[in-house]
Amino acid sequence: MNRSLVFVFALSSGILTAAGFAQEANPASLATTQEKHLQNVRQLTLGGQNAEAYFSADGTKLIFQSSHGDVKCDQIFVMNLDGSDRHMVSTGKGRTTCSYFYPDGKKILYSSTHLEDAECPPRPDFSKGYVWAVYAGYDIFTANPDGSDLKQLTTTPGYDAEATISLDGKKIVFTSLRNGDLDIYSMDADGKHVKQLTHELGYDGGPFYSPDRKWIVYRAYHPQTEKEKSDYRELLQQNLIRPTSLELWMMKADGSSKRQITNLGAASFGPSFFADGKRLIFSSNYDPVTHSTGGMGNFELWAINPDGSGLERITYSDGFDGFPVFSPDGKKLVWASNRNAKAPHETNIFIADWVP
Repeated sequence: MNRSLVFVFALSSGILTAAGFAQEANPASLATTQEKHLQNVRQLTLGGQNAEAYFSADGTKLIFQSSHGDVKCDQIFVMNLDGSDRHMVSTGKGRTTCSYFYPDGKKILYSSTHLEDAECPPRPDFSKGYVWAVYAGYDIFTANPDGSDLKQLTTTPGYDAEATISLDGKKIVFTSLRNGDLDIYSMDADGKHVKQLTHELGYDGGPFYSPDRKWIVYRAYHPQTEKEKSDYRELLQQNLIRPTSLELWMMKADGSSKRQITNLGAASFGPSFFADGKRLIFSSNYDPVTHSTGGMGNFELWAINPDGSGLERITYSDGFDGFPVFSPDGKKLVWASNRNAKAPHETNIFIADWVP
């Protein structure tokens, strides 16, 4: 979850009855007139909940998570950039999230709960308000691109997920609960030499390397008051967090030089770098009129400089727009959106040509 904990915010509120994928889903225009950076917007999935699509290093394929039709909780799929040749590459058991291609194209990476239970884990109890489930059964796995030769990278008790890989293929960065709090860790591509990078009380997650591998951008919630700290710890004991206040942070790849990028007072998440590493793109429910959260019903894509300047709104579409990632050459943007939905809460993968 955009990177993220399963499906975020607007995605989490219902199970869909959509029939699944379709090959053609593109009306004349899927971009609004204000979306000046997006051209030739194409919808790649139709039906269900689809999110967290990431490019292969050669820019020819996407790997993503989806639940649709008979797939009752998220599994990992691969498809071509035109949406063709979609096929499942995870086990079809448990719940999966946060998939990624190794840069050499020889392996894929994802997190799954299938070893703990082959069935879908229970949904969180929203009587506690809006919460995310941090499923203890999540571990990180590698497999061949077709899903064969599945190997487990993490074996510690508790949540291990939200993993991405550096562009040189040498390092994985991920979120773990192994030391009692949700912190970011790095490890070698084979799972060895694990190092804890964050130590602040609160949730640190969704980490993503810069193209030059020197920096990591992530989302964070660090409770400040005693009540906030108490509420956070109480929820975490139940493997839950409340993701309604998240800011973007950056740190060097070794965990040093941490700094807060945003101070929007909203839920900002799913950050990743522009292909040249000079800017960041992310999703937020920030309301530029009130300068605070715009509520949980509308998330847009935003761009910002690493020093926190130059905030720019990218999308202008009702509902959810999130998990934005650029192609390796920076010419295309892929993201998940509620636009053109045919059923409530339907979320699909979209791709567009990027106009600088």
